[in-house]
Amino acid sequence: MACLTSFIEPLRAAGEIAGRQSFAWKLVSEHGEKVASSAAVSFEPDCALTDLRDVDMLFLLSSPTSTFTDPKASNGILRAMDRRGVILGGISGGVFPLTRAGVMAGHRCSVHWCYEAAYRAEFPDMQAEGDVIVTDRRRYTVSGAASAFDLALRLVEDRLGADIAHEVACWFQHPTMRGEGVRQRVPMQASADPSLPDLVGRAVALFAGRIEDPISIGEVADSLNVTPRQVERAFKKATGQNPTHYYRKLRMKAARQLVLYSKDSMAQIACAVGYASPTPLIAHYRTAFGLSPQEDRARINAFRVVGDMPVPST
Repeated sequence: MACLTSFIEPLRAAGEIAGRQSFAWKLVSEHGEKVASSAAVSFEPDCALTDLRDVDMLFLLSSPTSTFTDPKASNGILRAMDRRGVILGGISGGVFPLTRAGVMAGHRCSVHWCYEAAYRAEFPDMQAEGDVIVTDRRRYTVSGAASAFDLALRLVEDRLGADIAHEVACWFQHPTMRGEGVRQRVPMQASADPSLPDLVGRAVALFAGRIEDPISIGEVADSLNVTPRQVERAFKKATGQNPTHYYRKLRMKAARQLVLYSKDSMAQIACAVGYASPTPLIAHYRTAFGLSPQEDRARINAFRVVGDMPVPST
């Protein structure tokens, strides 16, 4: 719901400020049915996807696990729109069904940080990026609600000028209008903290690049031309943790993304984060989060609405 309203409201306000309606929009569902948001607020669509005509842009909003009930027909409609030159976009989890439709091949896309592991697991050949906004020819993708607001401001600026876009931002007390090239803010991402020693940041980058195929502390030390003891001391001083525990937390965060935002089995998730079997994964997961992966998945199911789940609004 936050993603939807964050995209529409700046366009509405721009028309009010400019004194003319410069943008028009419709809410669309696959078959014209009512849609319940993750906040349990329902929306009445204006039309079904099959009845949509004469649009310049179509944006998908959904959870990562959402699929069309008739994927062959609905994906075909998206591909037909692409052939007609329609700009296709995805907001937050909407990039998943957009990619499943087969219209993202060869295009870069923005993926919310909490969906990244699930997205890369399902679409290993796609160019997923951590920027808040990615536009690549006729594909517009944004990571979440705030970045949807930023993209709407950009559309306002392109059509009505920078002064009106700035006034719209001020109406909503939106402090800055972010564009492409701005990275998402990620919680507790040590490599993004410039105050950390260079050695620790480079080690974290190596860890992050080897989630599925874990790297040893000795290999990290060799890559950085230092001793394992130097790596351990640097991590302990900078993070209060030894590098092994820090690395395990990174792998558990990736595992949790797959638990919450994919339908993969525990065996598949274990393999994706570098475990030969689910048993040690489940033990480390419980230590990290206080419950098993199965319990965590059941917990998030309690918040899903008609098969959907909450969508981040970052």
